[in-house]
Amino acid sequence: MRPIQTLTALALLSLSLASAQSTIKIGAITSLSGRFATFGAMQQAGFKVAIDELNAKGGVNGQKLELLLEDDASDTNKALNAAEKLVNQKVPVIIGAYSSGITKPLSQYLARVKVPLLVATAIDETITKPGNPYTFRVNNQSSVYTRSLIDELKRIGGMKTAVVLTSNDAFGKSVLTDATKLLPAAGFTVLSKDTYDKGLTDFRPLLNRYKGQNPDVVIFASYEEDAVALAKQVKEVGLAPRIISGIATGFALPDFLKGAGSTAENFLVTMVWNADVKYPGAASLNTRLKAALNGEEPSQHAAQSYAAMLAAADAIKRGGTDPEKVRVALESTKLNTAFGPVTFRDYAGYQNQNSVVGLITQVQGGKFVTIGPASAATGKIVLPKK
Repeated sequence: MRPIQTLTALALLSLSLASAQSTIKIGAITSLSGRFATFGAMQQAGFKVAIDELNAKGGVNGQKLELLLEDDASDTNKALNAAEKLVNQKVPVIIGAYSSGITKPLSQYLARVKVPLLVATAIDETITKPGNPYTFRVNNQSSVYTRSLIDELKRIGGMKTAVVLTSNDAFGKSVLTDATKLLPAAGFTVLSKDTYDKGLTDFRPLLNRYKGQNPDVVIFASYEEDAVALAKQVKEVGLAPRIISGIATGFALPDFLKGAGSTAENFLVTMVWNADVKYPGAASLNTRLKAALNGEEPSQHAAQSYAAMLAAADAIKRGGTDPEKVRVALESTKLNTAFGPVTFRDYAGYQNQNSVVGLITQVQGGKFVTIGPASAATGKIVLPKK
């Protein structure tokens, strides 16, 4: 019986190897630990929902998809090490990372080794500036978020002054540059423009200065813990502009609503996807993302990552598993997803950049309600009494 057992074992091994070879591996890098871990969990949920959806439909070209997910621990060097590992595993495309500060050097490395990078969440303007044909961004760039907010402020009317405070990193600096250019062009006087360093917990000296300037509008761009602290300390010092707003990121997380509680009420928050958007399939996507997050509400970061995975799979379907052919296929992507459209174009000084409708939401009753633009609105803005 031993020869038969040996042959059976060899046959099973061959089947196992064939099965392993039959999967198409897609690489992804995000922050599953460290300061960006909340965002990383959102991305992981988006990847999982997309992979499950695609595999339930038979995978790509008859092969199931397999996600190779690496944790960058919110650290650039670890992200680069993770990218090298995935490149050595011969993945045809990589999705990542979460933050702009990590994504920019990641995109530069992957361009050198000629593996396409799909950017799902990072918004730094420079990531899709011309010169890197291997980087494709699903998310909007920071100026779209900022311009969407300023367009809404103009629509509301009656406001002329603003202050801007952002984190002192690639994301924050990009928003600050956009805001200080776009606000004056829209007729606003910028009374203060400041950045703060990582680790700052007491914003009251800055907020008290803003209180003395009495601006009509306050614009913040911050990560999770900072967003909660800012909302609470704004209330504490009595800073009461007509509009107080956050540019995506930490303000767009459900954890901001939970952490800030009532102090988040009436904040305007820019984002590109919300649970109430009118895209076909958005409600179903929200339900599936919530299940993947064990009942937690999903953020735009989960939906962005879902769309990035669909774009990766679509490019592999049309181009195969050679990284260069995937890059070429990504250039002609035309998808309509529950996140919104995904088409990578060269326009307005950007390369391989998607364009999604910028949403303005307002925290009302502890939830994000889309109030603009009019074509996407499901509610109306609530303004403080003068």
